[in-house]
Amino acid sequence: MTAIFPSEEWLKGLEEKLNSDERYAELAKNWEGDLFFNIEPDGSLKERLTFYLDLWHGTCRKVEYKAAPANYPKPAFVLTSDYGNITAVLTGKLNPMTAMMTMKLKVQGSMAYMMRNVPTVLDFVRCAQEVTREIL
Repeated sequence: MTAIFPSEEWLKGLEEKLNSDERYAELAKNWEGDLFFNIEPDGSLKERLTFYLDLWHGTCRKVEYKAAPANYPKPAFVLTSDYGNITAVLTGKLNPMTAMMTMKLKVQGSMAYMMRNVPTVLDFVRCAQEVTREIL
């Protein structure tokens, strides 16, 4: 299933992809950590967008589109990016690790954990790219 990013349909598609993808399940089998995304307005995105993913040992246990930060006060990772940079990652124009290192994708949480799990991070991005049909 592919969908337009950003949309609730896209996030649900990503949840389905993560839960059905054998490669992701294997690479992420030791991953423990939820993600809260803050996407800042830029280009065609006119207002801030948030979403949440609960990732645990190769499965996605929960997603929430337009998630309220107060509902998730201590996620393992908070990822913040403007719309242009996140869409560049989703379309393959910007490497996700380069985005993190150049602060185009800001990460709050353990960078050491993230760096120990680069294959998981990259495969998560692969799954996100595969469910992205087009950008808003």
